[in-house]
Amino acid sequence: MLVESPLTDRFARTFGYLRLSLTEKCNFSCSYCLPDGSECHSMEGDLSLIEIRRLVTAFALLGTQKIRLTGGEPSLRRDLCDIIKTCKNVAGINSVALTTNGFRLEKDVASWRAAGLDALNVSIDSLRPEMFQLITGSGKLRSILTGLDEAQALGFKQLKINTVLLREQNARELDDFLAFIKTRRITLRFIELMRTGDNADFFARQHLSGESIQQRLLSEGWTQKIRSANAGPAKEFIHPDYLGSIGLIMPYSKNFCADCNRLRVSSKAELYLCLFAEQHQSMRALLQRDDPQPLMNFLRAALQHKTASHDLQNQITGSTRHLAMIGG
Repeated sequence: MLVESPLTDRFARTFGYLRLSLTEKCNFSCSYCLPDGSECHSMEGDLSLIEIRRLVTAFALLGTQKIRLTGGEPSLRRDLCDIIKTCKNVAGINSVALTTNGFRLEKDVASWRAAGLDALNVSIDSLRPEMFQLITGSGKLRSILTGLDEAQALGFKQLKINTVLLREQNARELDDFLAFIKTRRITLRFIELMRTGDNADFFARQHLSGESIQQRLLSEGWTQKIRSANAGPAKEFIHPDYLGSIGLIMPYSKNFCADCNRLRVSSKAELYLCLFAEQHQSMRALLQRDDPQPLMNFLRAALQHKTASHDLQNQITGSTRHLAMIGG
């Protein structure tokens, strides 16, 4: 496949990483995202398999190499294995990853791997069943941990746990998490709670900076790894006594957006130039035929409007009401 000039914005940032939401629907009711349960009760209007193929093909022709499938909860799509295969079979795509709440992990992880999935992120906000249920509304922790063990045995290129830091709920579990990864080749990523359109009060109570964790890690002999070209935004730390590693995603830190390399597309075919942008542009009309050129032209032009940074530090959250809309 002949790759054209890669997607580049006005700030000389190159974008080779696409986060693709498959649905807004979710079956968990996490305190930081959907405390009252999912607002989305239908998958009508979500991207079809052929639309996904056309979308990914256009991105690949513009240099995208990594696709992350997100939600909502992407495993609610019955055609998830077909989607994984479709993305993996597009020339130029060398990594297909999935972020999941783990609800179907124990049952389906082997079929995801067989379909071509390369990397897996599982959201686990507590290792204590009672706290996990308090945060997520789910009693599936034991099953999720069993599925995680199965995933390790299947040989994924990357296996990660995502944990949202919550001051009043899981902030005292750092020792538990460190013990968990000491003998497991897993990256545990602590993610600072982000303010969205509907969580101002919750954010004020629960936000906890990752800086205190970073200082503890450094004081205990952890060292920071150099980021790879298509890596996400985490600062990753390693320690000679641990098989696993620790990642910190701190969106309120200085220069967080300086090396942004990812674009987002919603399950309704909207392009998100930033997770917290005010406006989003629909690409649906450009996905109704196989010719990728109009979509490629659209993406090049749209990217010139990407801003240098989000404005979270000024409490401006754009039109993102909650992260289930676009998968974080």
